[in-house]
Amino acid sequence: MRIFPVNYNNKLQEIKIRKNFQSNCSFNISDTFTGTDSVTFRANTSAGNPLKKLKGMKCPYFGTEMLLGNDIARIERRLDDCGNVKDVVKVLSKYTRYMQETEKKIYKRFAAAAKLTPEKTLPECLKLWYDEAIIKLKLEEFNVLDDVDKISLKLSPENALAVHAKTTRCRQVILENKKEDTFKRKILLMSLDDIKTDSEGKEAVVWEKLKDRAVYLPTSGTSENAFIVKYADRTQQEVAKRLVRPSVATIEHIQPNSLDGENTIGNFLLASAGANSMRSNMPLTKFIEMYPSIPKKCQAYVEQIINYIHRGWLKGNAAYPYKIKSKLAKESEGKIDLDLSSYKYSYEEAQKQDLAVLNKYGKKHR
Repeated sequence: MRIFPVNYNNKLQEIKIRKNFQSNCSFNISDTFTGTDSVTFRANTSAGNPLKKLKGMKCPYFGTEMLLGNDIARIERRLDDCGNVKDVVKVLSKYTRYMQETEKKIYKRFAAAAKLTPEKTLPECLKLWYDEAIIKLKLEEFNVLDDVDKISLKLSPENALAVHAKTTRCRQVILENKKEDTFKRKILLMSLDDIKTDSEGKEAVVWEKLKDRAVYLPTSGTSENAFIVKYADRTQQEVAKRLVRPSVATIEHIQPNSLDGENTIGNFLLASAGANSMRSNMPLTKFIEMYPSIPKKCQAYVEQIINYIHRGWLKGNAAYPYKIKSKLAKESEGKIDLDLSSYKYSYEEAQKQDLAVLNKYGKKHR
């Protein structure tokens, strides 16, 4: 089952993964590292290079500690030599604290399987769980589709009928369960945008609520069952690497690049690939609705940044905490209000420090 990120611009672009992922995480990556088959980090993120050197940072969205690109490359080389579930569990046992929620749940299932059937491969384990998982996955999908239908009843009769037609087709595809015609969240989201609705008034509010609910259709990044169904036919190495790839640190645009977000460090966070992909170009306010703990996670993130600066890191970027405070407040419509009281530099002092570094070393240092 291929899952695609929501496009909040209503201009869904063709999204293809680049094999060379150097600009964000310093290693080559395939299309299996997140809950989506297709994702892109194409935008220029060179201004975020200083952030990519910071070890032990926690994701400002999910709160999990992140791995650097070199870490992932080293882990993947070890996973390439694993022939069964026991070997994989042994390698990954040291990295569970980096795993995101769904991946950690799947890892625990593999760990239990390693004690009972240590010689089985990861795909063989997934196939054992497949029948139960696909039934549960269908129920998860139907629950969301049912909610979409209920919300649509507040639209005009014409639009409500159009929505029901879309969701009915989705249910047919889900029940048929054909490999060549699998249910794709992308298809529903695109088809919903094809329905003409009023751009103002109550209808517009209902329509946004409807699309917000459709976003919760399960993906392999948010649902154990979707993970099992999606990866049961993949290779041993693909499944193993998929457990840690969402944990790699990437450069995330606070204001999405597709919405004119600039290539400046003040518009960048160091975020996990899983969170980066899941948000895509979703408005930050919407993402916070999905994950209400994001403001607290961002506060923890800036506290780590402040600690690094106090220790002498991020030279030339002393004003970074103030920059992201302003940008996060704007993009979250005030839902994220960072407390910088622990920072020993005022904004003016930070600016002077940055200017001094720039004059002494030039842009290359930054």
